[in-house]
Amino acid sequence: MSAATDAGGDPAADGGGPAEGEEPATVTDAVVGALQESDLRIVGATMLAMYLLFFVLTIASEGVGPRTVNALVSTWVRLTFLFAAYSTLALALNLHWGYTGLFNIGVAGFMAMGVYGMALLSTSPDAVSGMGLGLPLPIGVVGGMALAAVVGLLAALPALRLRADYLAIVTLGLSEIIRLTLNSATLSSWTVATFGFGTGGGSGLDLPDTPTDALFAAGGPLDMTFPLVQTSVVRRAAWVVVMAVFVVLVYWLLRRVGNSPFGRVLKAIREDELVAQSLGKDTRWFKIKVFMLGCALMGLGGILWQGSQGFVSPNSFRPIVTFYVFVAVIVGGSGSNTGSVVGSILFVGLLFEGPRTIGSILGNALELGGSPGTFPAAVAPLGSLDPMPLLAYTVGNISAFRFILLGVVLVLLMQHRPEGVLGHRTETAAAVDLHRSGSGGETDE
Repeated sequence: MSAATDAGGDPAADGGGPAEGEEPATVTDAVVGALQESDLRIVGATMLAMYLLFFVLTIASEGVGPRTVNALVSTWVRLTFLFAAYSTLALALNLHWGYTGLFNIGVAGFMAMGVYGMALLSTSPDAVSGMGLGLPLPIGVVGGMALAAVVGLLAALPALRLRADYLAIVTLGLSEIIRLTLNSATLSSWTVATFGFGTGGGSGLDLPDTPTDALFAAGGPLDMTFPLVQTSVVRRAAWVVVMAVFVVLVYWLLRRVGNSPFGRVLKAIREDELVAQSLGKDTRWFKIKVFMLGCALMGLGGILWQGSQGFVSPNSFRPIVTFYVFVAVIVGGSGSNTGSVVGSILFVGLLFEGPRTIGSILGNALELGGSPGTFPAAVAPLGSLDPMPLLAYTVGNISAFRFILLGVVLVLLMQHRPEGVLGHRTETAAAVDLHRSGSGGETDE
């Protein structure tokens, strides 16, 4: 990632560190200032903090023994996989919402188009569930992204004339239409009879093997036993490396787009579309093009995420996936590419995986007994100063309580930092940095 800040400006101008020429007040200020000078440092420090947190949680859960290394590596690989998956989707959403102000809440639907487009082109015709054309995987990936872009075009042509709230309703409805259509066994049977391929309906669709699987096949360069770590974990890690490369490429692409004249028009549309139109820009055409690009990247995110599972089902693309991606962008800061990546890391580590891991540790460490069936039954023993039933109920329903945590975090963010963690680095539409001081030491006005 580039060493420059997202906004291209001085971090001190946004409260990120000491002003130029000033000495940092404390060691903490010096460290924070050094971190905020580089996008790579910000992302790296955030990831390191999450790895250290889960190192502690893994040791607390597994203890120190022969199995600890495999458990720790497996945890880190799972974390990095989710970091990369959500980062790709958050970057694509940031292109719509953060750059252009397009309120697209149909992310899951465009993910589905990418995955199913890839699968229908590249899955073997002899697959157990669903049928594809058996074409090479690169053709399937490009075809899946193109299908997501075309569906985005079909949605954009009528919907982009609407206000932001109506666009949100249209994209949400389209996402559910896509999911329910893919869930139709009748449609799958018809496409198999007519075109020779099918989605498998509610039974789902088998997916082709990932390219990294060939490394571990019999006679492959990594066909071996790894000390302390299971082969399945190493195999997973190899695909995570590929996903990380794609995150870097998508980040680089969006930085180039954002710093181009095209990107400045997008940010001008976000700030005030009427002004952009008055300057002679065909804002509708710009929105259509960026909507298609963002949908293609959402399709790519779906391919990288779900495409590595070996099987995909329409139920993998429920609206909750879109909600999670929005939370990642909100936490990181809309309008900042680095914020989208950092928000994804914080969301996965603290709000998605963290509660479940802590709940598992508590459940294993404490003798909680049976969990009460209802919340009133769990709360009632508090009258006799017995918190164990409530704790057992909380641990047993940690997935549901995670939504309460998400709600609390979003409310606190809206109250205390509505722009997000890195919202102060939101890119502006200006071609030059408006925060830098003039040669006389005074701010240009």
